[in-house]
Amino acid sequence: MTETPTPTTATHHPYGTPDTPHVTVRGEAHLEVDPEIAHITITLTARGTDRRTTLDGLTHRNTTTLDLIKSYGDAIEKLETGTLTINPELTRHGRAERIRAYHGRIQLTATINDFTTLGDLVTRLADHDLTRVDGPWWALRPTSPHHAAARRQAVREALQRAREYAEALDTRLGALLELNDTGTHHTPLGRAAFAESMPYAAAARGADTADVAPINLEPVRQTIDAQVEASFTLIPPALG
Repeated sequence: MTETPTPTTATHHPYGTPDTPHVTVRGEAHLEVDPEIAHITITLTARGTDRRTTLDGLTHRNTTTLDLIKSYGDAIEKLETGTLTINPELTRHGRAERIRAYHGRIQLTATINDFTTLGDLVTRLADHDLTRVDGPWWALRPTSPHHAAARRQAVREALQRAREYAEALDTRLGALLELNDTGTHHTPLGRAAFAESMPYAAAARGADTADVAPINLEPVRQTIDAQVEASFTLIPPALG
């Protein structure tokens, strides 16, 4: 009886062999682009001698603020309500604690995509009583095409670097073995902060909103860093 020979499996050499040498390179991209959106945080406060009065005041201030922000239409990409708190302020009289006043607080977050109206919106918000504005924080959308552009540039750099190594060995690339995305990072170059004291100062003046010039806010450029690692086979070079 004739035995069927057992097929042998080719040995895999992850680091290459003299017949199929490998080269592994890194590709990097560093882009600087304009922001696409800006975030601001609006904090509304109210104070009263009883809970109901405080809540009514906070509700009125919240409604007025929401109406103002929504009046900017499509320039407002997102509007969210965060925390709402009503806290009693206690004072001690003899052995007993009594409630002296109530403090209310509500926080809103707005995302704006039209920077020409951003300064006007921030100024009008800051002119409201007991209103604090923080920001803006400039950013790119998670789906921004700039992220894909950075990744493509990183791949092209890796391929160019591998070709340069192959050229130095007087040979050329064979096939792509592996491509690893080692990370894409988006970092703002800086932050433009709206003065936290300005909302209270504007309210104290009692200035008419129409008389307040919009504050000039310059967008902060954003950086995107992308890195990849790529492995290629090389046509065996003649090193002799």
